[in-house]
This record gives sequence, C-alpha cells and structure tokens, in this order.
Amino acid sequence: MFSNHISKPEASSSLNLRRLFAMRNLTIAGAIIAVASATLWLHIELPLLPLGIIISLLIGLNLLTWLRLQQQPNVTDREFFIQLLIDVGGITGILYYTGGASNPFAWFFLLPLIVTATVLPRIFTWSMAGLTIACYTFLLYFHVPLTGMSMTHEGMSHDGGFQLHVFGMWFGFMLSAGFVAYFIVEMAYTLRKRDQLLADAREEALRNDRLVALGTLAAGAAHELGTPLGTMAILASELENDYAGGKDPELREKLQIMSEQVERCKEALSVISASAGEVRAEGGHSMPVRDYLDGLIEQWRGQRHGVRLEYRQRGDDPSPLLLAERTLSQALMNILDNAADASPEHVDIEARWDKSQLVLEISDRGPGLSRKAATAIGDRPVTTKDQGMGVGLLLAHATISRLGGSIEFFNREECGACIRITLPLYADRRDHPYAFSPGSDAHA
Repeated sequence: MFSNHISKPEASSSLNLRRLFAMRNLTIAGAIIAVASATLWLHIELPLLPLGIIISLLIGLNLLTWLRLQQQPNVTDREFFIQLLIDVGGITGILYYTGGASNPFAWFFLLPLIVTATVLPRIFTWSMAGLTIACYTFLLYFHVPLTGMSMTHEGMSHDGGFQLHVFGMWFGFMLSAGFVAYFIVEMAYTLRKRDQLLADAREEALRNDRLVALGTLAAGAAHELGTPLGTMAILASELENDYAGGKDPELREKLQIMSEQVERCKEALSVISASAGEVRAEGGHSMPVRDYLDGLIEQWRGQRHGVRLEYRQRGDDPSPLLLAERTLSQALMNILDNAADASPEHVDIEARWDKSQLVLEISDRGPGLSRKAATAIGDRPVTTKDQGMGVGLLLAHATISRLGGSIEFFNREECGACIRITLPLYADRRDHPYAFSPGSDAHA
C-alpha cells in the first residue's frame, strides 16, 4: 500500500496577504519619502513625532505579517479584513497630521477599498466603503493644517501652492493607478486560479466516483463469473485429456490456449474478488526498469501468439528502479492488447529512460483515434471496438496518474495511433515516495 503525495499550490489567501504585505511596504516607503521631501525640500512644518509613531506602528504590523507569512498560513477573510482596517487607520492618522482631506494623497483611501471589493465577500466591502467614507468626511473637518512655505491653515495661499497641490494630486493618482494595475490584477488572477483549481478538483472527484463505481461493478462481476469460468476450465481440461496421445494436435493446441486464457481470467477475477484496494491488488515492490519491462513483454508475448511485436529499449545501466505493481502491469497489458487488436500485423514498443523517468511509446498501424475519442480518454469510458466496454483505457489512465506519471494519446503521421507513457524512476529504493509492500508480484 502507498499514499500519493500531491504538492499543493500556495493558498490564494496567503498569496493575497503576501501582496498586501508588499503593497504596505511601498505605502510606508512613500509616506517616509513624502514626509522627508515636505520637511527638507518644501520647508513645510509637520508634526514629526506623531507621524513617526504611526509609520513605526505600520512597520511593526508589517514585521508581524512577515513572520506570519513564514508559517505558510491559511488566512481567513476576517484576518485579512482586520489587516486592511489597520491600514485605513494608518492612512487616516498620516493624513490627519498632513492637512486632512486637502492632502493630495487622500487617493490612498481607495486602495484598501478596491482590495476588499476584489477578494472579500460583499459584507466586508460595504463595511470598508462606510469606514473609508467616514474617515474621509472626518478629515474634512478635523485635521492639523499644513504651515510653512506657500501654505496657510486655510489651505493654498497662491498659485504656486495650488500648482503644488495639483502636482501632488497627479502624483497620488499615478501611485494609486500603479497599485491597482499591479496588485489588484494579481489578486484577481489568484481568485481565477483558485476557481480553476476548485473546478479541477470537482472534476477529479467525479472521475474518482466513476472509478469507484466501476470497481464495485467489477467486484460483483468477478463473483458472478467465477462459476462459469471454473466450469470452462474443467471442460477444457477434459477435452485435452480426450485428445491426448497425438489425436488431432491442432485442436489440442487450441484447447491449451483456451485453458491458458481461462486461467488468466480466473486469476484476474480472484484479484478483484480479494479486495479492491488491498496489498494483493495494488501492492508493489521496487524493481529495475529493464527487468520489469523484459518480464512484462515476455508475459504478453506468451498470451498474444501470432502478433508481430517490435521491442526496442535504450537507457542507463544499471537501470533505475520502478514501482512494479500489479495494477500498472495490468494497465500496460491492456494498452498492448488494444494496440494488437488495432493492428495484429505490427505493434511497436520503444522504451527509453534516464535516472529520473521512463518514457514508453506503444504504436500500432491501425486506423488511429478520432479527435473526439482522443480528448475523452481519461475522463470517461471510450472504445473503438464493436465488443469493447471502453473501461480499459480509463483505468489505465487513472493508474498511471496515481503513480505520478502521465499518458498521452495521438495519431502517428504515417498511420495508426501512439500512446506515450511517462513514469517516475528512482536511483535508490529509499528515494521512492511510496511505502512498498514486500513480496508483491508485479506480473502475476
């Protein structure tokens, strides 16, 4: 038995908090530059002590946020909203000591509102809208007036001051537009990506439900088919005995093939009946990839007499290890059977590997796959045979994906179809991410 370790992308809430952390850093840097410029260049008298305290508190908040991000957190909407509320408080405090609503950087109230509207539910958005409006209105009537060069407590005193105010509004708008264009677009992209991941997860859940249903039906069918297969095995054995001693050797050879195929069916059904997911059905052990493929091809050749098979292999020696498990062998045998059914006159297998992966290409010279069938394989049962049920490729796709591999279907340029299978390999048993079940037989 083993468990598959799936690497999950970083949660969208954590990504949004990371972007808010970056946006707050830029806001703090902009506030420091603005205060320094107003004091040293424009000679505007500002209350530096309270402004320093507010900016220091914002720096402390961002330090705590940075420590929080190191823990790969799952940030709730409430926590994210509280962070934005603190930002609004910091912006209000800075504007209070720098002219209030007349400060051209009052644009910054829009940033937390836009962020809230982009990533949080409606109730938080309306709460943030009410808060920012209240803070802006408060600053219209309560603030510390700017005093200094070309400025009075009444506001701008002449054209030079007005031009300075216009420039400040332009600069504030430019910063706000830059923030919106980058951070908000990135947050919206994160939301779309999260929705896509959720859609993929739902689709994967539906596919797994379909596979579970197939497994249940297969277990029931295995139980019902056990008796007729046993009867066929007994009759085939009796007919072989009746024609012993050189009587009709051609018929005796056909009976032997029938007995072998019946035994193969009985063994496959016994695996299903034993358990849909226990050690015998799914357990595997590490095995050199060259030995595994040689054994698999030899076994398949013994079952499909008369099919011309061309087998080539190319890879490193000593060959790395593969998880050799029964379901993988059954999946590959099923794909080989499909190729032989499509073109019994020629089946081509090319195996190549390096230290990290195996690439196995199985080609035939049949009619190929239709576009509809090629896109549906792996999502639902698909068959191109008159008497096929279409579950073989579906189960093969699920098995290979579960083992960390991938499978591609495409038509060859000359004729026929090709299936490219990629599986992970490991240089050492200890490197394998699965827990093996010792003693399992990969080809039995």
